[in-house]
Amino acid sequence: MKLLHTGQFHGQTNNTVFLNGLTLTDTEYTQDKVDWHYHQNAYFTFILQGNVIEGNKKEVFNCSAGDLLFHNWQEPHYNIKPRGFTRGFHIELQENWLQNLHFSLGNLTGSMNIKDPDLKLSLYKIFKETKINDQTSQLSIESLLLQVLKQIIKDVEMPSKKNPTWVTKIREILNETFCDKLTLSELSNSVGIHPSHLSRGFPIYFQCTIGNYIRKLKIQKSLTLLPKKNISLSAIAFECGFADQSHFIRCFKDMLGIAPFTYRKLILS
Repeated sequence: MKLLHTGQFHGQTNNTVFLNGLTLTDTEYTQDKVDWHYHQNAYFTFILQGNVIEGNKKEVFNCSAGDLLFHNWQEPHYNIKPRGFTRGFHIELQENWLQNLHFSLGNLTGSMNIKDPDLKLSLYKIFKETKINDQTSQLSIESLLLQVLKQIIKDVEMPSKKNPTWVTKIREILNETFCDKLTLSELSNSVGIHPSHLSRGFPIYFQCTIGNYIRKLKIQKSLTLLPKKNISLSAIAFECGFADQSHFIRCFKDMLGIAPFTYRKLILS
C-alpha cells in the first residue's frame, strides 16, 4: 500500500502553502480511481468543486462541494472520482505543529464526515487566507484551525446521543429546507415541542439563533455555487433562499469578511 508524504496528493497540485508544520494544498482530482493508500500526516479534505467518493475499511463517503472530512494519520482509504471536474483543499497537520502549540488530537481516530456549518465556513475562511497570503495569513489560519479542531474534539467527547431527540430532528429539517420560508410555529410543530422551548433551547445546542443558523446554511450553499462562472450572483441569491442579491451580499460579508464577487475571483484565480 502506497504511503503519501507531506504535500503529496493524487492529481494536479495547483498551489501548496507550507506554514511551519501545516501544509495546505489546492488539488485538482485528475484520476478516475485511486487505489488503497494512506498519508503520513493527519489531514482535512475539503471539497471545493465537484464530487468524489472516498472509502475506508468501515464506511464510504459520497462527497460533493462543501463536504468536509477529517482523517487521522495512516488511515487507509481509496478514492473514486465521478465524471466532471473535482477540486479539493487539504490541510495536513504535522506532529511538530501540534507539539509547538501544545495541542493533542486526543480521541480523533479514523475518518469522520464533519457536518457543522460553522466548521465548514471556517475552512472556507482558511482557504481564503491562502489566497490573500499576507503578513497576517499564517496567524489567521492557525487560529481558525485550532478553533475547528477544538470543536471537533468537543463533539467527539460529547456524543450527540446525549442531546434531546428534537435537536437531531431540527438539524435534519433545517438542512433540507433552509431555502424555504420557515416559521417558528411550523418548526416547533415538526419537532413536537413548544415554540418558546425551541427558541430558548436552540442556542444551547447550536451556539446561535435559528435565524443565524439558517443564514449559515444559505451562505454555505452559495460557496459551492460561486466557482461556477456561468451562474450570476442574483441567481445564486435566489437559489440559496435570499430575498434579493443585496441581502445575500450583506450576509456573505458578515460571515466571510469579503464580498461574494471578491471571493469568486479568489477561488478562480
